[in-house]
Amino acid sequence: MQALFGQLLLGLINGSFYALLSLGLAVIFGLLNIINFTHGAQYMLGAFVAWMLLNYLGIGYWWALLLAPLIVGASGVVIERLLISRLYKLDHIYGLLLTFGIALIMQGLLRNQYGASGMPYAIPPELAGGQRLSFMFLPNYRAWVIVASVIVCLGTWLLIERTRLGAYLRAATENPGLTQAFGINVPLLVTLTYGFGVGLAALAGVLAAPIYSVNPNMGADIIIVVFAVVVIGGMGSILGAIASGFALGLVEGLTKVFYPEASTTVIFVIMAIVLLVKPAGLFGRTA
Repeated sequence: MQALFGQLLLGLINGSFYALLSLGLAVIFGLLNIINFTHGAQYMLGAFVAWMLLNYLGIGYWWALLLAPLIVGASGVVIERLLISRLYKLDHIYGLLLTFGIALIMQGLLRNQYGASGMPYAIPPELAGGQRLSFMFLPNYRAWVIVASVIVCLGTWLLIERTRLGAYLRAATENPGLTQAFGINVPLLVTLTYGFGVGLAALAGVLAAPIYSVNPNMGADIIIVVFAVVVIGGMGSILGAIASGFALGLVEGLTKVFYPEASTTVIFVIMAIVLLVKPAGLFGRTA
């Protein structure tokens, strides 16, 4: 029983990162129609920015939660304005190839500077230790990651689906010409949306830094799984990204208990089944 609850906790933690990262991907694809393969590198960059803020400037974890997404999101704005904005009218493959190339450049530069072995990032003192429950030991920081992820995911969903700004974003996606005619600055909305999606990835990187070592490969290790999560939930579906992220994290945890050999492939098996039954994904809409 302790092993079961321990793996469920681990699955829920992984699901928190899957949900945050797939949410950022869903925002960018659903509103901008860009397959952002740089997302894993931007998640890694968020962890590195937090590490640099601490080691070079003495800025701790709590400020890094705010500053790292802003810094990485600003770099995303520059990438969108200079490069990605030129590809909106072209086939998806061009955006995928461009963002994949940018991701390789980011990883290569950081690997050349810091190596690939990874660097530790300390858990903030306020979240050290844990709670001993009747069936397991629950580390405070891991509980915080789950709670923070749920809050950010639900807040993003409410922002996009239940506010006027979200309505503007969706309108700019459906009919940019008409939206522009109403005096709304569509290019600025598009740029800020991309920056917001990138900021979500960076936030996930800061949350992950104290759990996993900060290294240039951390984004490459997770991005394929996250793309599978997004496909299962439905490309561009905000609710699908959140629900699939948490659910598939739990499924992965359960698989490690009952059939460990399949734990690394179970998400891809589910993806194949979902695509056979419902090609648009569980929450996606058929074009």
